[in-house]
Formats: sequence, C-alpha cells, structure tokens
Amino acid sequence: MIPFNKPYLTGKETQYIEEAVRSGKISGNGEFTKRCQQFFEQKYGFKKCLLTTSCTDALEMCAILANIQSGDEVIVPSFTFVSTALAFVRQGAKIVFADSYNNNPNIDADKIETLITPKTKAIIPVHYAGVACDMDKIMNLAEKYHLLVIEDAAQAIDSYYKSETLGSIGHLATFSFHETKNIISGEGGMLAINDERFIRRAEIIWEKGTNRAEFFRGEVNKYGWVDTGSSFLPSEIISAFLYAQTENLKEIQNRRKLLWNLYYENLKPLENEGFISLPSMPNYATNNGHMFYIICRNFEERSNLIRFLKQNDILAVFHYLSLYKSDFYKPKYEGKPLANSDNFEEKLLRLPMYYEIKEDEICFIVEKIKEYYRYSD
Repeated sequence: MIPFNKPYLTGKETQYIEEAVRSGKISGNGEFTKRCQQFFEQKYGFKKCLLTTSCTDALEMCAILANIQSGDEVIVPSFTFVSTALAFVRQGAKIVFADSYNNNPNIDADKIETLITPKTKAIIPVHYAGVACDMDKIMNLAEKYHLLVIEDAAQAIDSYYKSETLGSIGHLATFSFHETKNIISGEGGMLAINDERFIRRAEIIWEKGTNRAEFFRGEVNKYGWVDTGSSFLPSEIISAFLYAQTENLKEIQNRRKLLWNLYYENLKPLENEGFISLPSMPNYATNNGHMFYIICRNFEERSNLIRFLKQNDILAVFHYLSLYKSDFYKPKYEGKPLANSDNFEEKLLRLPMYYEIKEDEICFIVEKIKEYYRYSD
C-alpha cells in the first residue's frame, strides 16, 4: 500500500532528543525551543515566535490575544479544519463563515466585506495547501474596518504572497508541525507575532498566565500570576525533533516541489480532456509542495476513484467538510449555503504526498488514475 503520508526523519532527531535529555532540561522553553524560534524569526522576519504543542494551541492564544468576547464576530472560511473556528468559539465568538473561490479552496477575499458588521473583530484567512490568500485585499479591509488579521498558516511553511512570507503579513499567524506537514515534530505548532503590542502578553499567556519568561531573562526579580493563559509551550523533546527538521528545510522543500510538479505535469492531460481539475495557483502565490489534490467532477466519481485506488494499494483521501453544515454549528448558522465550499467538500481528492515517495510510485498513481478514467468513461 502506498500510504497517504509517511513522516520523514532527517537523521538527527534522536541525536538532538538525546542531547536534550542529557542536558537535564526537557520541560518547555529550553535550548532547542530557543533555537527553533530564532531560526524562524531570522529566516522569515517574524518579530517574535513562540513554539506551541499544536497549531490549535497557537490559534487559541490568538483568540485570547485578540480579546475575543461573547458576541464578537470572527470571519472564517467554511472549508478549513475545525481548529480555525473552534479557537474563537471557545472565547464566545460568533463564527461568520465565508465561501471559497470557485477554482480555489481559499477564502474569497471579494466576498469578505459583505460579512463585516460592527461586531466583527477579526478575519482568519487560511492558506490552503500552502497557497496564499489575497492578502492585499484582506489587509486593506482590516485597515478600513480596524480589524485584526490572524493567518492560519498551518500548511504554509516556506510559502509566499508575492515577496512576503506567509505568516508575516497579518497581525498574528499560526503554523503546524503535525506529522502530515512539510516539517514536523509529531504534534507541534507555532505562534508568529508581527505586531509588537502582542509580544509581552503572548509570552505571559504561553507560560500559564505568569511573567515567568521575563523572570528567566532577569527583567523582573520574581514571577507570578498576572493574566489568563495555559500551558501552551512544548517540551524540549518536541523542540529537539523539530530543530533537526529545520536544518533540512531547504532539502525537504526542494524534494516536495519536485514531486508536486511531477504530479502536475503527468496529470495535465487528464485536465485537458476535461476529466479532472488541477490546483489553481494565483499569480501572487508560490507553491510550497505541501499537498497535491485533484478536483473530480462529482461526489460519486470521487468515491469510486478512492475505492479504485485503494484496490490498487494507493491510499487517497478527501479533506474538509463544510464547517457551516457541521452538527455542532448548523443550528447556529444564519447565512446562505456556501456553494464553493460544498463543491470542494464533495469533489476534492488528496493524493499521496511525502518526502520519501518515489518518482515511479507517483507515475504508478497517475497511471492508475488515467486507467480509471479510460474505463469509467
């Protein structure tokens, strides 16, 4: 079976984990945590980075930093993972779901303004598959209506909007290092802070509502409970694993983009014949090779193709369900059906994509997809 995903080890993960253990410091905010945070700050220009145990945790920190209160409204794409909305629901927000473009799962920036009300506090663009949302339009709206922009860049490490790093444009941003992402730590995430007014409070929230980080830097002579927060920081074992991955980021990215292009070039004839649609890349976005997907013509076709591929030892999977129709949120949703989100829910199919997948395996997957369409039509 060709799996959908396989975690990639660069070779130094266990060495660094052992170093962390032998140092006697394996709780959070140690040497490897600092190394990782400095790496991302220096490489991508984030003003401050804080590692977290997940991207979900980083989003929850954002909701606290944004002072989201009961009755506040937050604009979120419907086609996204539940964490994007859940972090703000936990603070009492009303989620205002936005539709995708018709050719791209990202939030349709041209439709956001109609969703803004006096209760709107934030816009949460999600860079699906590492492909940038239209950040100029989103940031202009935020400035016009005095809103916060929190980039959900879970899938967008080392990807760009024009010349700007994704995650560096909004006031805050979050990343994931889950085992399905480009660089990983099993579970893990990061908060990137681009607006300096949030830095001090973010450190406090990160450290269980205490000013412990300031104490260890010698900025205060004792630390105590000064704000709300939780235990958001990861252990040094997680950070040590991640640091080994950061050292190989360029190699990982080059490999993933090569594999993505191999899929695209070999599946292009099927798109030309009208059987499938391939990912649409806006001219302002770069491709970080996070995910390769195809769009089938209907739900039944996708279901049959999944079964056919599985019969040929290939695990391909669909993705998100429209959040506005979820069991949890449907009773609360007051808007219209979101046709484009529903379209991707029913037709989008993700193909196996990981560092160690072989080129001939991708060619085999492509050949089986072509075989399916030859015999089904």
